[in-house]
Amino acid sequence: MAGHGTLAGIRVLDLTSVLMGPFCTQILADHGAEVIKVEGPEGDTTRQLPVMAAPAMGAMFTNLNRGKRGLSLDLKRPEARAALLRLAATADVFIHAMRADAIERLGLTYADLAAANPRIVYANVYGFSRRGPYANGPAYDDTIQAMSGMAALQERMQGAPAYSATLVADKVSGLTALYAVLMALLHRARTGEGQEIEVGMFETMANFVLTDHVNGALFEPPRGEPVYGRAASPNRRPYRTADGWIAALIYTDKHWRAFRRVADEPAWMQDPRFATLGSRAQHIGEIYGRIGETLARRTTADWLAALNDAGIPAAPVNDTADLLHDPHLEAVGFFVEQESRYGRLRYPGMPAWFSRTPGRITGPAPALGQDGRAILAEAGFGAAEIADLEAGGALIVPAAPAEAVP
Repeated sequence: MAGHGTLAGIRVLDLTSVLMGPFCTQILADHGAEVIKVEGPEGDTTRQLPVMAAPAMGAMFTNLNRGKRGLSLDLKRPEARAALLRLAATADVFIHAMRADAIERLGLTYADLAAANPRIVYANVYGFSRRGPYANGPAYDDTIQAMSGMAALQERMQGAPAYSATLVADKVSGLTALYAVLMALLHRARTGEGQEIEVGMFETMANFVLTDHVNGALFEPPRGEPVYGRAASPNRRPYRTADGWIAALIYTDKHWRAFRRVADEPAWMQDPRFATLGSRAQHIGEIYGRIGETLARRTTADWLAALNDAGIPAAPVNDTADLLHDPHLEAVGFFVEQESRYGRLRYPGMPAWFSRTPGRITGPAPALGQDGRAILAEAGFGAAEIADLEAGGALIVPAAPAEAVP
């Protein structure tokens, strides 16, 4: 299948579901890879999450799996496994999100795939590395946020452990899987060697959280607790103004001097504890509180104008609906609108821009199994073989394309 963008010509067998793996492969598809979404007879669970574009076409699924082709196989049947291994001989990447014991039972380990295609990049993406005691444990975004220390850090700010309002563990892990796959493809381009890679959500989020919060625990013996105080301060939050909210960061000494001018230098700013970045960092909770008292005296519009004119980072507090009409996102063409059999769809666009090999959103997610016959035919399966797979229940094809939900 002809591609576009940087990854044109790369074929990916995508056995992932929900968010982590599909987010990784969505980006591969946006940048030209042929991504074949391989689902079981029941389909990816996110197909059923409202709001629905069509039956079994939830909005999250429709976006995360955009631009992919659909193949549905009952991999518990040996003939379906054999078909997938045959297809793998034509693929560059195989990515799955099954636990290690499950993929082994199916006979689809790296050794099995490499026997069919030694050049394949085989990616395991799941909750925990196989090499530790948590291997094969169930993992979801909420539990990984809790285990990685992220939820506990919110307790310092909010008074109780809390989850992020976006599925950050899934998405950060999906991005980690993306760069791991691309590095393995680069290695293959240089050496001709395929390889197996593994991305665990727990390990990914431990790295993500501790990148800044390792802090004093970087040293042995430790010189302080593993917390970056500024980031976890209970006063680090949007500031209330006279008529709303504002986000502002008075951080560097240059910011501080400018803020003293635009705030008419109230008396508390004379405190020597706040004179330098280092001394302010040692009293970050108190200074956040004092800044909040000052910002509460004027309107959001007044502060935005004054702070931006002074070169101090400041921004309005948008909600997600505001993003749909943000003038900057509109100017850069961030949202991509397309007609589809489900009606007009508006996709959140690609954040990376390429001057020579731009990506492109090529359409909504596939209906369950919609491209199965064509994919197998392109891989060299004869019409009789495909018919036998379908008749035996190994290949699942849709009776008719899903229509939009009114």
